[in-house]
Amino acid sequence: MTGPIAETAAAGASVPAPLTATNGPRYTVNSGDELDVFVWGEERMQRAVLVQPDGTFAFPLAGTIRASGRNVSDIAAEIRERISLNYRGAVPDVTVSVREATGMRFYVVGKVRTPGSFTSGTAPSILQALSMAGGTADFADVRNAVILRQTPHGEVVEPVALNKLLKGRRALEAGTLDKPLPTLSSGDVLVIP
Repeated sequence: MTGPIAETAAAGASVPAPLTATNGPRYTVNSGDELDVFVWGEERMQRAVLVQPDGTFAFPLAGTIRASGRNVSDIAAEIRERISLNYRGAVPDVTVSVREATGMRFYVVGKVRTPGSFTSGTAPSILQALSMAGGTADFADVRNAVILRQTPHGEVVEPVALNKLLKGRRALEAGTLDKPLPTLSSGDVLVIP
């Protein structure tokens, strides 16, 4: 697997991800993601693992690995370090890649054409999420759209200014935006009243 989701770690050192048109941030693993773990030269230790709801998975000779919120290069380095205790000679290279990014699930509800839950390999902007939901429905109140986000301190309501964005060139000046578009994280809910 190649692309922004698939990153590898060989010999304990990070290998840069392939160049992409987006050059966005590295993908961080979420609970619910399915990972492929390869220990080179050890066929019995090559397997797909599911990141559990607590953000961990179990791997032979390495024990329980915390995966949620980390990139695949860091996970591979930790597995390699943990299994190294079981080898007298050279420790085999370890590669971890994301097989399926189902853990990046967000929701779009309210006056949109197809409300529901959606998955994405990367954190979508509010416009990308709205597009995935088919756009706004008739009589949508885009001035009062919000993102509901669960944080360690409770649920947060973040207002988003969709009305200006949806007017396009009529409301936006050419050039770089003053502040980037808000992005949705796993578990976020975009509400279009």
